Amino acid sequence: MGYGSRKEIQQLARAGQIVLDGAPFTDAEKRIAVTPDLPSRMRVQGRAVDPPPGMALMMHKPLGVTCSHKESGALVYDLLPGRWRDRDPALSTVGRLDKDTSGLLLFTDDGALLHRIISPKKHVAKRYVATLARPLAGDEAARFAAGDLMLEGEDKPLLPAELEPLDETTVRLTIHEGRYHQVRRMFAAVGNHVVALHRDRVGGLDLPADLEPGAWRLMTAEDIAAVFA
Repeated sequence: MGYGSRKEIQQLARAGQIVLDGAPFTDAEKRIAVTPDLPSRMRVQGRAVDPPPGMALMMHKPLGVTCSHKESGALVYDLLPGRWRDRDPALSTVGRLDKDTSGLLLFTDDGALLHRIISPKKHVAKRYVATLARPLAGDEAARFAAGDLMLEGEDKPLLPAELEPLDETTVRLTIHEGRYHQVRRMFAAVGNHVVALHRDRVGGLDLPADLEPGAWRLMTAEDIAAVFA
């Protein structure tokens, strides 16, 4: 779970920094079951131990950070506890938001959950608020809903998408697949340009209003169920 080497964990235990069921856990060689209720029973350095594998969390991704482990510059993983880089299995983003897109980003170390969300067969919807360089022409909603829009360089049409104008240069767009830079390329295909992009919903899960840019929180079972609602 990334808390340290065997030696470092032994030092924490001897110092009384690991508490299990209200009592110091001083024998670091003793094996205990890693069960879902462990965070409610164990504290490490005064904080509830991290969830065991099967963890999922949501982040309000800010602008200027990249969804990558390896690229240069600021990364979304830099906004999480450093020890999480050493978790096994590894924590991964569920899909990606590009550097210039903000909004709801999910993470998990549960490969089955990740694939359920991103699987084309599930068609988990993603909703975006886009600010456009030019006013809407008026036919964009019909073109996006038709299911025959082609993106440059591709030979398969997009699935139907739903566009809701908010004003002449701001829209909500709900898509049901996740092609590379899809929203930006969709508006390019109809002669416009996205100047700002924000994702506010994945499936039936909304970005919480009180989750500030750069902040994250663990997902509950209800949150995960909402994604598929």
